[in-house]
Amino acid sequence: MTQENRLFCFGYGYSCDYLGHALQEEQARGGPRWHISGTTRDTDKQEALRARGVAAHIFDYQHPLNNPHAFLKGVTHLLISTPPGDDGDPAFLMHADDILDLTSLQWVGYLSTTGVYGDRDGGWVDENSDVIPNSQRGTRRAKAEAQWMSLCHARGLPVHIFRLAGIYGPGRSALDSIRAGVARRIDKPGHAFSRIHVEDIVQVLRASMERPNPGAVYNVCDDVPAPSHEVIDYACQLLRRPSPPLIPYVTAGLSPMGISFYSDNKRVRNDRIKTELGVTLRYPDYRAGLQGCLEAEAHAVSQIGEAGGGASSGGGNNDWQPFS
Repeated sequence: MTQENRLFCFGYGYSCDYLGHALQEEQARGGPRWHISGTTRDTDKQEALRARGVAAHIFDYQHPLNNPHAFLKGVTHLLISTPPGDDGDPAFLMHADDILDLTSLQWVGYLSTTGVYGDRDGGWVDENSDVIPNSQRGTRRAKAEAQWMSLCHARGLPVHIFRLAGIYGPGRSALDSIRAGVARRIDKPGHAFSRIHVEDIVQVLRASMERPNPGAVYNVCDDVPAPSHEVIDYACQLLRRPSPPLIPYVTAGLSPMGISFYSDNKRVRNDRIKTELGVTLRYPDYRAGLQGCLEAEAHAVSQIGEAGGGASSGGGNNDWQPFS
């Protein structure tokens, strides 16, 4: 990377927000300079992003970037996390040619899902496993992956694929579902999910930016796949609340989305992010991750208190809170 970098995120959501903040913090500590921009579908969020120094632009299936050459000019790092449709990724469909024209581009990241592996009846998968999705979400992501990788192989675009497990973090974890009163403990024997804390997603992305390997695919997950009901139970322990009753899957009366959620059963290996990118996970399992979420919440409350109930001042952007 150079001393002057430009990150553009198609779909400036939860994970991108954490990455952007991490880069701003690095810059505040004397690291490389970053100009950060991205897209959102919401005008209120656009204004909120601009207020924190992110150049935000409206983009969705009906609204391509209205001045892509100006907005993408000089971009060195491109991250795509827009949800794909049946035809694939909207950024690819509307702006592939604009992206291919960028002579400044050093790194492209596409945020996909481990759902592209489909159901493995509890077995393990790695990056060499076949892509055989069995859900609409996984099928759409697999198509989007193929679209971006086609530009890597045919046109030399420096694409990296990151297959994310279930994302959680402050403001978006089992702790929040318990507080909201919507947590349920569903028991499907032999079933397990892989997860990843948002700060570890940022770790992986930063490591890849520093060690580009175009065409690489990385599983981004923690070390311990676990049943959802165990995670809810541990979160209740941390909050000192009683656990919801354990409900058998067959009598749970799940919605179509819930049924889809439980239709994939696999365990995901993450060796490549460690051996190739040198990543040491901050939160290698859900216990460490949920404890980290509680600590982050306590830290945010203490900062608000020190600031007298308002936004704190100073160059460290201490009043930042992620979009959840």
